Amino acid sequence: MVFLSLVASHSDVDLETVARLSAGASEVATGVLDGTTPINGAVVLATCNRYEVYAEAASEDDVEAARSAVIAEIAELSGLDEHTVSSALATKTGRDAVSHLFAVGAGLDSAVIGEREIAGQVRRALIEAQQHGTATGPLVRLFQTASRTAKDVGSSTGLGGRGLSIVSVALDLAEDLADDDWADKSVVVFGTGAYAGATMSLLQQRHAGRIAVYSHSGRAQAFAATRGGTPLTDETLPEALAAADVIIGCSGGDQRITAEDLAESGRGERPLVAIDLALTRDFDPSLEDLGNVDVITLESVRMAAPAEQAAALDEARRIVAKAVEEFDLELRERSADAAIVALRKHTHQVLETEIERVRAQHGCTAAAEEVEFAMRRMMRQLLHVPTVRARELAAEGRSDEVVNALGALFDISEEQIAETAKQRRAKKADRTRGAAAAAELLDESTAAAARRAAMPDDAIHAPHRTA
Repeated sequence: MVFLSLVASHSDVDLETVARLSAGASEVATGVLDGTTPINGAVVLATCNRYEVYAEAASEDDVEAARSAVIAEIAELSGLDEHTVSSALATKTGRDAVSHLFAVGAGLDSAVIGEREIAGQVRRALIEAQQHGTATGPLVRLFQTASRTAKDVGSSTGLGGRGLSIVSVALDLAEDLADDDWADKSVVVFGTGAYAGATMSLLQQRHAGRIAVYSHSGRAQAFAATRGGTPLTDETLPEALAAADVIIGCSGGDQRITAEDLAESGRGERPLVAIDLALTRDFDPSLEDLGNVDVITLESVRMAAPAEQAAALDEARRIVAKAVEEFDLELRERSADAAIVALRKHTHQVLETEIERVRAQHGCTAAAEEVEFAMRRMMRQLLHVPTVRARELAAEGRSDEVVNALGALFDISEEQIAETAKQRRAKKADRTRGAAAAAELLDESTAAAARRAAMPDDAIHAPHRTA
């Protein structure tokens, strides 16, 4: 098993390309697991300034085929040609892929170093993969360890201690452009996703006076009910635009606010700050040509993000490096598991054959039971040292020696070991799907109970009454 990651982020690729790659992001993981690729599992991490696919390939020999499969799937879903996709995505394998994800989750690769939002996005990427059944056991451990490492960085260093995020830096820039107190400002937020939620929270912390929310998909009312603010409709949006001092784009939808929309709203030449945090831009570039509008983009945020203290960064990198080393050691030790299971399976078959002979000769007697007990205990003792030594060799990166030894001493082939590994993965996948199905049923049951609790008494009992 080997990890593979394909990465496009703000530090290497322009955000427009990142946005185009992200089209159909939610379908990539299921698309590459159609049974025709050497990929066992996949998780997609798509944020406002990065697009990354993490996959588990069967072996080093399968990496290139796995990479080609992911690129082909992204190209099909995004409409880009495969050459463009391949050029935009940097490839990392093995320990490099692990180290990159841990650094990303800890906020070390963000436009705002130490930002807190990315850790939540890493967790959500894993949850979505688990819900769709595309996350294997190794990928689950990888992402869970990345999340734990991010927590360790947050609790053990001053990195991100000021609560900096892409949203907070953008709001700081807006304050520099318009000196009025937030309490006197009228703000319109576009979108109802994670960034919109973070934006609402920070606006409320800064005591913004009037906040309205608009969603192209009609989710503004439900969002405002839990997050606050006034929901807008297509009919009320122009009036809100006319009164707005700040507009903040967090949706990344197909529709854009244009200079013509502002003119038609009747706001005249009143100053406006437009903060565009959407990867695919909520505000048309035509706004940048208006003399009374200041536009803040993700690129503006990246350039304005303050540098963190060198000591905090060094400590954060040390924590990440240690976590990578420990995870890599655990991964190497686990690489011998399939071989160990194959050995135990082989010896178990030999043992059962001999026990059947004892039973056939002596029947179900006390003496036969004592012989069986002694044989089983002896087999456990005999397997203890080879099992421990196999894990030690694997930890040293010598798993191939374990496989060769099993072949030479017990005639256990690589194909048998690979089949054992495949069966173990299948069992784990079945357990994961079963757990997901149980959780879904529980959620439905909880939702049904909540609906019943919200119903008036008459509505609950009416079907059971007779005329």
